[in-house]
Amino acid sequence: MRKLIVLTFLVLALATGAFAQGKGRGGGVGGGRGSGGGPPTGTGVDRGLGNASSRSGGRSDDGLSNASTKSNGRSDDGLDRARRASSNMRKADDDLNDHPGVPRALHTNANDLRAGYQSALATNPDLTFGNYVSATRLDQNLNRRFPNVTRDAILSGLASGRSLGQTLQDLGLSNDESKDARKQAEAELKAARKNN
Repeated sequence: MRKLIVLTFLVLALATGAFAQGKGRGGGVGGGRGSGGGPPTGTGVDRGLGNASSRSGGRSDDGLSNASTKSNGRSDDGLDRARRASSNMRKADDDLNDHPGVPRALHTNANDLRAGYQSALATNPDLTFGNYVSATRLDQNLNRRFPNVTRDAILSGLASGRSLGQTLQDLGLSNDESKDARKQAEAELKAARKNN
């Protein structure tokens, strides 16, 4: 009987605590979790890692280490990929802010260009914005004559480690055609960067 009473009190205590949390009762004054006055430290994928160790009594360090060990380093690789993609995305944002003529030259807008690049970074976090823009322009310039030349095909070649010139040749252009196409795209994009 005593065990039943203790169990009943335990269930009531847990239910009351859960109900209070569900109702939003806590001493916060707004501003997010813990109302500490702003977002956690760091940016991008590292956001909050700066103070996580001290706030968790070192448990977060153990969690990161365990994740790395149990995944044979894949979680570290994932974080590195995400950091590289995030860094490249910031550079692309700066480039778009500095050169608003580039999206117009590509017959698109900055938001669509940014979204397409972000999507491409998921596959290839090392892809530079310049190569993405070049792939887009080459697709526009060449696709009618060379149906194999699409932005996705060019990006796939770059992701596999091939250069832009090698990729165009893999897609059916001769060495001279590849050089001429790259020169033309480069000149057009250079002009677009000057037109703000």
